Amino acid sequence: MFVRQLPELRGEEAKMIHAILSPMTEQKAETFAIVYRAQRKDPVMILILCLLGFFGIAGIHRIFIEKPGSGILYLLTLGLCFIGTIVDLFNFRGLALQANMKIAMDLQRQI
Repeated sequence: MFVRQLPELRGEEAKMIHAILSPMTEQKAETFAIVYRAQRKDPVMILILCLLGFFGIAGIHRIFIEKPGSGILYLLTLGLCFIGTIVDLFNFRGLALQANMKIAMDLQRQI
């Protein structure tokens, strides 16, 4: 059931979503999958936005993952003098997982 609904998920994210979907009915799981897919933050998009930080638009990736405070801080400080941007560049998958876990938990409460 789970693989058919969200085949693009891998690793920790797949395990987390599987745990959320397993007690749901087929209809609720389908609704969850549709909404989650629309709201999910793609790690590749976060990586691309993070790379923009080296061209003067630091922090866009943080705003994208709904962390506007640190996003504005990065924007005003050139990604904390590029150090924060470099760290986020190596940690982009973790940032995506953290944002997606929050989205999944919020959706689970709503559905």
